[in-house]
Formats: sequence, structure tokens, C-alpha cells
Amino acid sequence: MSALDHIGVVGGGAWGTALACLARRAGRRVTLWSRDPAVSRAIAAERRNEIYLPGQSLDAGIEAVADLSALAACDAILLVCPAQALRGVARDLPGTSPVVICAKGIEASTGLLMPEVLAEALPGRAIAMLSGPSFAEEAVQGLPTAVSIATHDADLGRDLAGALAAGMFRPYWIDDVTGVSLGGAVKNVLAIAAGIVEGRGLGHNAAAALITRGFAEMARLGLAMGANLETLTGLSGLGDLVLTCHGPLSRNRSLGAALGRGASLADYLQGRRQVVEGAATAPAVLARAAKLGIEMPICTAVDAILHRGADLDEAIRGLLARPLRREGT
Repeated sequence: MSALDHIGVVGGGAWGTALACLARRAGRRVTLWSRDPAVSRAIAAERRNEIYLPGQSLDAGIEAVADLSALAACDAILLVCPAQALRGVARDLPGTSPVVICAKGIEASTGLLMPEVLAEALPGRAIAMLSGPSFAEEAVQGLPTAVSIATHDADLGRDLAGALAAGMFRPYWIDDVTGVSLGGAVKNVLAIAAGIVEGRGLGHNAAAALITRGFAEMARLGLAMGANLETLTGLSGLGDLVLTCHGPLSRNRSLGAALGRGASLADYLQGRRQVVEGAATAPAVLARAAKLGIEMPICTAVDAILHRGADLDEAIRGLLARPLRREGT
């Protein structure tokens, strides 16, 4: 039995709500805080989160609170907020318990991975990173889902896995924090490219090539940053890349598909509550890669289309016109 019996969840979006449900199924006491008081009230009163997880009944044992200080006594806190908001939210976290980052991205203003951001915001706090191929809607429905939990403390990783594992939800622990963090960030950018392939009607051959060459970019950057190839080919790297590039629930892929059909980024984002992390992550990934001298042509093309006014078809032709080279480089 895990010693982490009381789990706090910061974030009432789809994934935060799903993780709260999964922790309850694992027999944990769960306290969930949402920035939006309406979400907290709906979960407390109606056992529903129709904004982010419509149609899903939530466990009556989930305690929904409006005051972040209510999480001070938790044994571990799952930080489930947008990547670009992580620093600000982390600074307000109460208590001294371990923090599990469940956000995928790179901080746009600094180029830091999520654990690096948290280490600055909460120095000395025990940190873990949860990532992997996990659509909230499927996980909360009890469909088989596996994720990675990365932390330098093996005992903490084992305890977190034990605290969250239940039924069809299977966490694995690993010590490669950099690899798990990077995979979750880069795959969002590549999923936008995969969506463009779909929206432009470029075919299945192109989709397969995109994932393969996109993974090569992820691996080049990851290895240069000290990640392990085994991690990058695992759940939080290749596994999450495949899901996000192909899965119909992927917001990043959906954005790319809209771009491929002629929409603009502003058009797609208008009126949407959920964050599309890849849009903010693209320039941050490239800034980090540039410092290390790593070439990432697909991510560069995505950034140019999103933020630099590049013509979509010209960007595609530019990728295909690159000099021929030996595979693996």
C-alpha cells in the first residue's frame, strides 16, 4: 500500500478531472482545486464537469475546493495546468509535499522544461513528471492507459505509481526526467504537422513519414539534452507522439488539420477554452535546439506557419526540397 494516501489535484480541466477520478479508483482520498470556481461548484454539487468532461459522472468522493490552501495537507500534488501557467500556479502551492507535473510543454519566455521551471519556482521541492499517451476522455472511461512517471527519487516514483495505479490505468516509473519532459513537449508541435498533413489531404504515406522524421528530430534534441534513447522510444516519447498525431481527440492535431484546410491560428483558437500547447511550444523548442546546434526542420516549418506568416504549401515544398541524406541523420 502506498504511503501517498491523500492526493491533491491542481486544475479542473479534462486531464486534471480524469486524474482525480483515477486516484479515487485507486483508493486515494482526493482533493481537487480549479481556478474556475464554477467548475469546483459543479463538481461538488452535481458530480459533473460538463465544461471539460461532458457526460461523465464523477466519483462522489472527490472533494472539490475553491481555496488552494486546502491542499496543504496532501501527501502529493498533481499539478495539471497549462504549461505556460505552471510557474505562476506553482508559486502559490501550499505545503511541502512532492509535486507531480502533468503539463506538457516548454516555457515560452525562458525555454525551460517544466521540471526546470518548477525547480526555480519551488526550490528544494521533490518533483516528478507524469506524461504519456493519455487522452483524458479514454482514461476516465476506464479504457487501458499507460503513462510514465519520471523522478530522480526511485522510491518516490514507485510510491506515486502505486498511489495512482488502478484497473486499466498503469503507471511506470523512470528516472529520466529530461526525456519524459521533452517528449511530451515536442510531440505537440509534431502533432500540428501531422494535422496539416491530414487537412491538406497529403495521404497516409506522408503521415507515416512525418511521424518517423519527426521522431528523429525529437531524438536528436533529446540526446543533445542528455535524455536516454530508451525513454524517447517509450511511452512518453514515441508512444505519445503516435497517439497525438493520429488520435481524433488530439487538440494539436485538430489545429493542424484546420490549418491544412485553410484556417488561421486565430480563427481556430477563437472561442476555445482548452489550450493547444504546441502553438506556444514550437518557438520555445526551436530556441532550445538553436542553442545546441540541433536542426529540426519539421518543427521549424510548423513555427513558420503558426507565427511567421509562412505559406503552408511553400513550407511543405521546402521540406521536400531539402538535400538528400543518409537515413539516421
